[in-house]
Amino acid sequence: MISFWADNHYGAHPGRRLAEALSERFVIDFYEDDIAALEAGGWVPACELLVLHLIGGSGGLPLPGSGAERAVRRYCERGGPLLLLHGASAAFHHWAWWRQLVGLRWVRPEDPDGGEPSWHPVRPYEVRRCRTRHPLAAELTEMSLPEDEIYLGLEYTAPIEPLLETTVGEGTFLQAYLTRTPWGGDVAGFLPGHRMAAVMLPALIDNVAVLMRYLLRCGKEGR
Repeated sequence: MISFWADNHYGAHPGRRLAEALSERFVIDFYEDDIAALEAGGWVPACELLVLHLIGGSGGLPLPGSGAERAVRRYCERGGPLLLLHGASAAFHHWAWWRQLVGLRWVRPEDPDGGEPSWHPVRPYEVRRCRTRHPLAAELTEMSLPEDEIYLGLEYTAPIEPLLETTVGEGTFLQAYLTRTPWGGDVAGFLPGHRMAAVMLPALIDNVAVLMRYLLRCGKEGR
């Protein structure tokens, strides 16, 4: 089972719309703004892939508490794969161990580690494959995105394998990457996808599906 957790993202609901589009290809157990279910942890035993499209404490929602931390940690410690969409590297930004494992971290204001906040200009942009020999990059589609948030100034917290990038006036920045948790679970980060015109772009949906299939394969192979 794929467990997909999203917030309403300030009323834009990109996670919900993306999950609806992907449900034509995958069996997805979707939750929006349901912190209580995350805390309860009943989702952990059947979860084969944890997909996140949320930022902890945003949009008026409470920060996930100790029950959620135990559940997510239990899933990660068994080597479960993770897909972090848009700002989900900050899904649990108040947990020190989580900040370490995400690979490329969206840094929130008043960061517990004292880091300089990341930022996101909003404009159209191009997403291209990185110069990498990783075979997954060849499966991903380059995209011309309409006006959307471009995540800049993220913090590198673990070794990563670059997959997609964008070059804008401020420089060249990753848009998709792979890393691995301390327990051997594969992690993919995919940053585009806030405004609905970008979220529903067929190439973006296809790219998320490619990453999901890859992570499911990794989980079954026990890598």
